[in-house]
Amino acid sequence: MQQLKEFFEQGGFFMYVNLLCSVIVVALIVDRALFFLGKGAVNARAFLEQLRKLLSAGQLEKAQRVSQSSDAPVAMVARAGLARLKNGEAAVSTAIEEALTDAAPELKKRIAVLWSLANIATLLGLLGTINGLIGGFAAIGKAAADQRSTILATRISEAMNNTWLGLAIAALCMIGHLFLSAASKNKQQELESFALRLENMLFDVIANPPAPAVEKEGRGDRKSRRARDVEDEDND
Repeated sequence: MQQLKEFFEQGGFFMYVNLLCSVIVVALIVDRALFFLGKGAVNARAFLEQLRKLLSAGQLEKAQRVSQSSDAPVAMVARAGLARLKNGEAAVSTAIEEALTDAAPELKKRIAVLWSLANIATLLGLLGTINGLIGGFAAIGKAAADQRSTILATRISEAMNNTWLGLAIAALCMIGHLFLSAASKNKQQELESFALRLENMLFDVIANPPAPAVEKEGRGDRKSRRARDVEDEDND
């Protein structure tokens, strides 16, 4: 911890600016990673199959409740399509396209910022490097001969510390951007495929509406019905 403290103190003002930049970078990466591991991790195929089974059984309301139970992009698209199911194919198609347009940006949100932050961190590191070198040469000109080597070493250390931190943050940004961009593209393709399959499935439901779901009678209901039948026979 003491070495880390000395590292930043030797680097000067721009080290703390880059430290703030690194905090923003880590926060963005963690935020996007949690999204893709959380609500963005819903299995589109399994979700679609669940909706297919419910709609085949005529349980539209239950299918709507399932789609409302999640904020995942696939659930948003399903929710929009199911809400317009009774309005015909054109309404369903329009609703799915609109929901797809609204959900897609969420998959790319803030990822491009990492590339900009990589450039900013590199430039801040370069500014700190130049600032250290300028200060070093200026101090050498005014210092005594026996102090020049010490001043020069201190200023070069400041310059190199800034360079190292700026490049380290830039590398972190680029690695994070690489993995998050790959995850984003994969989820976008999955969402588009889901929307197309959902649209075709809902069109089939509109063309061939399933029979309404019939609730199963419980044992108590059957006993009550038998008792009523016996009473009716006694009355006769």
